[in-house]
Amino acid sequence: MRIVYCIRALYNPGGMERVLLNKVSWLSVNTDYEIVIITTDQMHRPTFYSFPPQVKIIDLEINYEEDKGKSPIAIISGYLLRRHRHKVRLAEYLRDNPADIVVSLFPSESSFIPSLKDGSRKVLELHFCRFFRLQYGRKGLIGFIDHIRSRMDAALVRRFDRFVVLTEEDAQNWGYFNSLCVIPNAVRVIPHEKSRLTNKRVIAVGRLDYQKGFDNLIKAWGLMMNRHPELAGWYLDIFGQGEWHDMLQKLAADIGVSDSIYINKPTNNITAEYLNSSLLVMSSNYEGFGMVLVEAMACGVPCVAFDCPCGPSEIIEHEHNGLLVKNGDIEGLANAMMRLMENEEERKAMGSNARKVTETYSEESVMKRWVELFVSLTEK
Repeated sequence: MRIVYCIRALYNPGGMERVLLNKVSWLSVNTDYEIVIITTDQMHRPTFYSFPPQVKIIDLEINYEEDKGKSPIAIISGYLLRRHRHKVRLAEYLRDNPADIVVSLFPSESSFIPSLKDGSRKVLELHFCRFFRLQYGRKGLIGFIDHIRSRMDAALVRRFDRFVVLTEEDAQNWGYFNSLCVIPNAVRVIPHEKSRLTNKRVIAVGRLDYQKGFDNLIKAWGLMMNRHPELAGWYLDIFGQGEWHDMLQKLAADIGVSDSIYINKPTNNITAEYLNSSLLVMSSNYEGFGMVLVEAMACGVPCVAFDCPCGPSEIIEHEHNGLLVKNGDIEGLANAMMRLMENEEERKAMGSNARKVTETYSEESVMKRWVELFVSLTEK
């Protein structure tokens, strides 16, 4: 079987890129599938993660990023031009290199892949929640287009042979239909050891942008540390990169907590960082799943998270293996963090329960569902 994955690029240390790495690595070892990854914006940059050598990576050199910062009209016209070029080049590749299954990770090709008559079955894999286009609340022409595209998404996803979402919550948002199915992300590495949960260290992981909401996390940290001097010695490590880096640094300084917050570059060994932490906090405004929660919990680390759409409420069992906070409640986030930071016994009890998440999200159980999906499609 030949499977082609389509993704924008692989040079970023994002969750979607890491999940793709996990999948193709497992398939390369456990099946005889031929795996190809097709990108549009890699532009000769090295991949952040090391992909298996038997996985072929091809860049179509579309470069959608080139129009960033231009006027709305220039952005729209540039996008339409590049999408046409994208369709032509992808169609040519699939014509010359037939695939059994083509998987889109919801970049630009999702709008035209179902119309390609190359003989392959088409799968759309969504790593965001249903209303991801509307989360930024953009105004003007771009905001209008966001609303139109969000409505168009409902029709688009039904054109695929299978539409895969990560949570039951999001499946309800889309409205169940025959080709829709739920397959969560998996934990690739389940360490034999677990965190001792004694280090006075809180960790957060993700891109430094609106989605991850680290501005709210820093504000919550400031409330807590400025009101409770007994927490001195605790510090927050944020791992990520993105356009909000300087703004977050300034926010920490303005609040007076820059001496206990550190913004670190992404790491290839995030498991080691989980194992050296006592608490993970996720302050996202929205998620597709919340992969960092599962990864940290597999290391025995309890989690505190905003109950945002979609994912945290399906991963965290409130008061059992972590704490859920009303979405956007900064004071509530501060109180939840403080509760587990001050109470080592409760922290360790929740950490022990958190580790059991691997029973649901083990790589073996999740990838078995993907193989069953691929086999069912090619048998038809």
